[in-house]
Amino acid sequence: MRTLLVRGMLAGLVAGVLAFLWAHFVGEPPVRAAIAVEDANAAKEAAASGMKMAEEAPLVTRDTQETWGLGVGVIVFSVAIGGFLAMVFAIAYGRVSALRARGTVAAICGLGFLAIALVPLTKYPANPPAVGSADTISERTEWWFVLVVIALVAVVAAVRLGRQLAGRWGTGNATFAAGLLFVVLIAIAHLALPNENEVQAGFPPQILWDFRLANLGTQAILWASLAFGFGIAAEHAIEGKPAWWRRDVAEKSSAAPTA
Repeated sequence: MRTLLVRGMLAGLVAGVLAFLWAHFVGEPPVRAAIAVEDANAAKEAAASGMKMAEEAPLVTRDTQETWGLGVGVIVFSVAIGGFLAMVFAIAYGRVSALRARGTVAAICGLGFLAIALVPLTKYPANPPAVGSADTISERTEWWFVLVVIALVAVVAAVRLGRQLAGRWGTGNATFAAGLLFVVLIAIAHLALPNENEVQAGFPPQILWDFRLANLGTQAILWASLAFGFGIAAEHAIEGKPAWWRRDVAEKSSAAPTA
């Protein structure tokens, strides 16, 4: 377990660096554009009221936020997810399905991306600056966490149902039934949880779209990198040499002339 945990956190470190590069070069331009919109709106309000805008020095500068601050946040989150992935893999490998190490890691990462990133995005998507109210951010965050927990529970329930039905209905039908259960549970959650639509009228839709797409891309790079990196590391730790190495050796052995 210790070996898997260390390799999972190392894979998370690499994935975090890649996700940070995407977030910095692709995600920060929409943030800057949103801040410019916010500043312009504040200037208009100040001009209309005849008051002079008070400029306050930020606690953390934008240069720090989009470099060291963003990098530390993304990498720490990625390392934590890598450790969590290693623990889930140790529990699931050989017990939940007949998939080998890399297949198991890929399945876990796919389900993790679905439950932690994609499902919450459909109900409570991330917003750039100038969107949303500071008075309701805590409530919005709480409901986001609730939906993540519901999505994780729905994933576990769907996997359990698929395992129970696979022997009687076949893999294809069992997978369809499991997917249907997941969709139904998420649909119920969407209807039951409150809406938090705080996009202000007049905010440029292209900036909002670019920001949310960049946010989704950061998550996709993180989970895909974990699936690839930890998949190889877990395969090496559990099964010995990687599959490509074993195939290469087998092919050379079969092609070698016999005495």
